[in-house]
Amino acid sequence: MGQLFGTDGVRGLAGQDLTAGLAMDLSAAAAGVLAGTGEFAAARDAHRRPAAVVGRDPRASGEFLEAAVVAGLAASGVDVIRLGVIPTPAVAYLTAALGADLGVMLSASHNPAPDNGIKFFARGGVKLPDQVEDAIEARLAESGPPSAGQPQPHARSGLAGVPEAGFGRVTDAPEHGERYLDHLLATLPSSGSAGPLAGLRVVVDCAHGAASEYAPVLLSRAGADVITLGAEPDGLNINAGCGSTSLGTLSAAVVEHRADAGIAHDGDADRCLAVDATGQVIDGDQILAVLALALKESGRLAANTVVATVMSNLGFRHAMHAAGIDVVETPVGDRYLIAAMLDGKFVLGGEQSGHIIMLDHATTGDGLLTGLQFLAEVVRQDRTVADLAGVMTRYPQVLISVPGVDKAQVASSAELADAVAAAEAELGEAGRVLVRPSGTEPAVRVMVEAEHSDQAERLAGQLADTIKDVG
Repeated sequence: MGQLFGTDGVRGLAGQDLTAGLAMDLSAAAAGVLAGTGEFAAARDAHRRPAAVVGRDPRASGEFLEAAVVAGLAASGVDVIRLGVIPTPAVAYLTAALGADLGVMLSASHNPAPDNGIKFFARGGVKLPDQVEDAIEARLAESGPPSAGQPQPHARSGLAGVPEAGFGRVTDAPEHGERYLDHLLATLPSSGSAGPLAGLRVVVDCAHGAASEYAPVLLSRAGADVITLGAEPDGLNINAGCGSTSLGTLSAAVVEHRADAGIAHDGDADRCLAVDATGQVIDGDQILAVLALALKESGRLAANTVVATVMSNLGFRHAMHAAGIDVVETPVGDRYLIAAMLDGKFVLGGEQSGHIIMLDHATTGDGLLTGLQFLAEVVRQDRTVADLAGVMTRYPQVLISVPGVDKAQVASSAELADAVAAAEAELGEAGRVLVRPSGTEPAVRVMVEAEHSDQAERLAGQLADTIKDVG
């Protein structure tokens, strides 16, 4: 069996890469590792069945995949609390708040509607480290492929027979979403009846995704005047020309409605990007810089350190250095951010793409929490979004994704290594080059950062051409 887990769970084309059979078997394997008697299972009362919370985004394929996941868990003796359509960070929060042994989220995040994915959370709502994902894959592989002549899906991950404590029971509990919203609002200090965002007009784009029933309500309860976009999911329109991967509509709406800010989420609402009053995009690096400076000012930035990925803008690093804040760098992916944060006991980390982790309030990236905290700083400091985000200057950064190449062959190419070295020599201290395989797509990504955009575009294009030639 090839490696199933990427940088953010198991993801692929629904019905082809990610089938109902795989979803059921994978969930049963995860139940055995996280809620059974394996070395990674959390200690619990042996006289009760383990429990899992399950959520999904509104993709059409989420309906059959949710049924398969629930079947795999319940057949393995796990009680299931089915949350319905809900943000990924809500599943993480409720896994911890409800004392569940594991959480499961069905989503392909910012990917288009035909894709889907499965993300697991361990007890406490934390993402899985590599060794736990390896244990799940090993458990799945132990039973081998289905026997000849047997229909797919086949009960091959311990699904056959009656579990010792009986089959798990399934409960629909969408009302727990209110508990998540209450938690988010409680992260801000009380500011009277008007609310902490009183006076702000905000446009929020929910990407026709999991934020649709949550983000507008949250911002309204916090006191903002809210205009909503992308909140009519039909199962097929998630991330389609909207949300954090397509900000044009949001920018235009902010200007049209004379709003103070725009907030954009992705399909599962673990990302947040922003737009200022003129329609200019505020990326994750800028949001992270604002939050880092605010935490340092209040004495809550542990070790005066923020965690960022290799993709963070050079301007972010310069701004943090000027403020006396150290930057710890990780590979791309919020799981790596979280691992570094836990290891160093840091409280803030994030990605340029809008994954921001605030460990004082959440165990994973939370787009709704990020938007709430960022807008609260706008009000607290009584500054415009543009002025606030101006704490850092963004260097021109060009990112090119080269699809359909052999990642291993590209990684070992001497020709590419020479081309990267030449680009780095040309840039000197005034820029950066990064070439890396995508963790979620069959592609290699090139990033070039420079003082001038034409230089960044030229070098990135040359490196992309080299990758096509060698891959």
